Formats: sequence, C-alpha cells, structure tokens
Amino acid sequence: MKNRPPVWRIVLTTILIAVGVAILGFSTRVSQIDFIRLFRDAPKAKALVTSFLTPDLTTRDLQTTTIEMPFPIPCGSAPNGTPIKSGPRLSTSVPCAAAKDSFTLEGFNLAPNAQIAIRWNIPKKGKLTLPYVTTDASGHFSAQLDAKQIAVTVDGTSSSIQVDSLVPVGNLKVSQSVKDVLEAMFVTIFMALLSTTVATIIAIPLSFLAASNITRRGAVGTTAYYITRSFFNIIRSYDPLVMATVFAFWLGFGPFPGTLALTVVTTASLGKMFSEAVENIDPGPIEALQATGSNRLQTVVYSVVPQIVPDFVSYIIYHWDINVRISTVIGFVGGGGIGYYLSTQINSMIGYHKAGTAIWAIVAVVWAMDFLSAEVRKRLA
Repeated sequence: MKNRPPVWRIVLTTILIAVGVAILGFSTRVSQIDFIRLFRDAPKAKALVTSFLTPDLTTRDLQTTTIEMPFPIPCGSAPNGTPIKSGPRLSTSVPCAAAKDSFTLEGFNLAPNAQIAIRWNIPKKGKLTLPYVTTDASGHFSAQLDAKQIAVTVDGTSSSIQVDSLVPVGNLKVSQSVKDVLEAMFVTIFMALLSTTVATIIAIPLSFLAASNITRRGAVGTTAYYITRSFFNIIRSYDPLVMATVFAFWLGFGPFPGTLALTVVTTASLGKMFSEAVENIDPGPIEALQATGSNRLQTVVYSVVPQIVPDFVSYIIYHWDINVRISTVIGFVGGGGIGYYLSTQINSMIGYHKAGTAIWAIVAVVWAMDFLSAEVRKRLA
C-alpha cells in the first residue's frame, strides 16, 4: 500500500490554494475587471482597430464647399437664421437652444459620399471642430450636436454652425500624414541613436568601476565599486516615462528632454550590463599579464578589452533597438518624435487613420532594427 501524504500537508495545501483564490478574487475587484463591458463595447473597439488597420497613406486634393448658418445660444440672444428651402443647405431641429441642450443638424443636397467637417464658429473665440461625418448617396447627413456653453452669443452676435463638404479631386498622391510620420520617425531614430551613443561613452568607464574583479581592491576601489553600483541601481529604478516627465517639466515638450531621459536611463542600464560582462571575462589572460609585470591600465587594455568588445557591441545595438521603442512611449509625455505625433492624433478623436500610419511605421522600424541587430550579433558571434 502506497504511503499517503500526512494530513497536515493536505490541510496546508488546501489553505494555500484557498488563500491564492482569495487573493486572485481581491485582485479582480481592485483591477475592476469587467468582461461584460469588454464585449459590450466591442463595436467601439472594432471602429478603432479598423481605423488603425487602414492607415492614411494616399490622398487627393480636396474641393471644399462651405455652408454656414447662425444658431443663437440661448434663444433670444440674437436673431434666428432664415431657413433655406432649396439647394445645398443645413437644417436644425430647433432654430436656437439653451446651453447644453441637444439638437439634430441635417444637411441636404450636398456632395454624395463626401466627408463633412462640422464646426462651431464662435465669436471672438475662433472655431471648434467636431468629429467628421459622411453624406449618403443622396448628399444627406444627420448629426446629433450639443449647444456648447463656449458658443453662447457675444455682444448680440450669435455663434454659427459651419459645415465643410470635402470632395476629393485629381490623382492620388502621398498623404501629408506619411510625410509627417517619416519626419517624426527620423526624429525618434536619431533620438535613440544619440542617447545610446552618449550613454555608451559615459557607461564604459563607469562599468569598469562597477566590476568587482577590476576595481574591488583596497578601501578606495571598494568604495568606488559600491558608489558606482548604487548609482546604477538608483537610476535603473526609475522608468523612462518618469524621467521623461521630469525633463519635460524642466525643459518643456520636445525631443531634447526625451533624449536626456533616454540617455540617463540607458547609461545606468548599459553600465550594469557592461560591468557584468567585465566580471565574466576569463581571468587567465589577466593573470598572465600581471605575471609579466603589467600595470593596471595595461592589463585592462590588453587582456580585458579584447574579451568584452563583442559583448559591448551587442549590448549597444540591443539598447538602440530598445530605445527606438521606448522613444515611442516617451513621446506620449511630450518627449517628441513619433510617440508625440501618435499621441496627438489619438487625442484629436478624428485622427485614427493618421495614428494607424504612425503605428505601421513603428512596426516597420522595429522589424528593421530587430533584423539589423540580429545580423550584427551574428557576425560578432
């Protein structure tokens, strides 16, 4: 008869499983997991994903037709507009409205299947653009609008609703989004290149100070070792987004604070990786040179450096690849480059196709960087 596990082990295992299930249940509540909402809002996600999968790559010149009608907010603050009965025209379900009231805007006899830009033309405050709509085959559209508080009548002059009918004409050409994305992508690539280069120059000498087999000898060397190691650990504990936020608050938005944030974080990360590569070298050549009477500098140059160069180059290329991807995220907090462009288009609520162009550009660059880094590491192996 086989030995059965003791009762206490069965009880302990049961308790541990129960505690694990309780922790997972509590985590679900804290994380506000709502799978019902996930499926309920699937149409919204579908529209977003569809926009991302259809990037804005080509365009045509647009012929714009503008129609405008006054819309007093609140009623009585200015004369109502005179309705137009024929031709391209706009019509509202009410001639005026109080602030925050909803009403229906319709367009008739406009260009069929055309993109429609709707704006509030606000006295002394400029224009407020609303999400785009599209006319049907008969040139009709309908949109539900809110009477904005910002669009109230000023000095007897009412706000107006302005509609631009955008009809493509001419031949296809490269869209402005592609040009903007390429420019932003180059900024991102060179941000990553510059930050990686500067970080490498700083990290190489610091890595030798953080290598125990090189520096940790005597009181001075041991102190330098622990100080350098502590510096690397402290800096590495900060996420690049935190660093980018700090530099953006200090220097304002743009590529410069993003580059500085990447440089600081990359210095600590490369320094740690470099130091570990130095610590893992073969001690034989070092002992041989020391036996011949070589000093500390000669030992490093002729026995340590030849062993670490392949690892160093591999780490540098690997971090350049990482920094290209991190630069994308840093752009969301004002670090410049393709991430900032992507953030701007997503937040605009009407630039999802342009955001899709940026996403595909990021994918292409990441693939290219991965292939390049793999080839370089293969040749160094």
